[in-house]
Amino acid sequence: MEKAKISASQLFILMVLFELGSALLVPLAIRAKQDAWLAILLGMLGSFVLFLVYHKLYTYYPNLLPTEYMQKILGKVMGTVLAFVYILYFMYDASRVLRDFGEMLLTFAYPDTPLFIANALLMLVIIYTIRKGIEVIARSGELLFIFMYVLAVAGFILIVSSGLVDFKNLQPVLEEGILPTVKVAASETLYFPFTEAIVFTMILPYLNNSKKAKVTMLCATGLSGINLVITMLINISVIGVNLTARSQFPLLSTVASIQVADFLERLDVFFMLAMVIGIFFKVTILFYAATIGTANLFKIKSPSKLAYPLGIVILFLSITIASNFQEHLHEGLYIAKFILHIPLFIIIPPILLFIAFLQKRKDHGGKHV
Repeated sequence: MEKAKISASQLFILMVLFELGSALLVPLAIRAKQDAWLAILLGMLGSFVLFLVYHKLYTYYPNLLPTEYMQKILGKVMGTVLAFVYILYFMYDASRVLRDFGEMLLTFAYPDTPLFIANALLMLVIIYTIRKGIEVIARSGELLFIFMYVLAVAGFILIVSSGLVDFKNLQPVLEEGILPTVKVAASETLYFPFTEAIVFTMILPYLNNSKKAKVTMLCATGLSGINLVITMLINISVIGVNLTARSQFPLLSTVASIQVADFLERLDVFFMLAMVIGIFFKVTILFYAATIGTANLFKIKSPSKLAYPLGIVILFLSITIASNFQEHLHEGLYIAKFILHIPLFIIIPPILLFIAFLQKRKDHGGKHV
């Protein structure tokens, strides 16, 4: 663990950028059709419960990384194995988001560029950032967060002023009842993007004021959830449910349709800038967590030495993870959910918390005696 500290506001910014990341890119919760925004809202509310579990574990071990306290809770062997599984997951998730970036870049601007080259260029920047440490990542986030939100507000104003929004596309609300929407929230939006933020359990020990951790996590998730709700409302209002569902990148289609006074048009390049910022921070945070976790687990004193080898692994994994973009999406939506998301986000953390609670109670009982 490096000797560094970040403020609560920096943690807030990193969490918002992380959760928006690649979620702005895809047709999130579109299986709920015009109620996609409601499925996102329900997924966000469900994630609050899990964040309280992650936070409680942090309060038990405020100065330890999860890779350390897993060994304290489960014992050396089982704790090490579980910590290694989480590190592999962070690397896998980073490679998935990197693949999203490459596919977007190739679809939008560089159709003749090899996927490897597009991914490698971003990966080189990320490796450089990782080597600088968490404080530099957090300060970069502060700067680019403002830029990203200026783009977002400008885009929102232009979409509304161009007269593209048709709220009739959002009707009827809950056409098939609440159950299909709840199913989409429970099977999709709860995991992506909200509880993916379990990666921040690796960042929390760097927080300079541990008392602000809970409020910061919940507020960041709330803001990113509201942003994603507004984004899906705009996508469906502008291009309709069917086109949103068929489009690989619906927000790109929405922004591309902006035309104000025959002067402001082809503004998709601004969309690209915002997406690159979000994806950069998502990959960086996942990669950083994998780096410090690996260094901690294998007692490597300088985590920055791992940046190049782990970065190369993530880069090659992003290319080989799926043969095409459709397979990549299917794997993320259906296969990863059952094999990775449900066990790692929902089942294991409450079990760890329960065992830690019993251990703490036993320790306190022993002291009283």
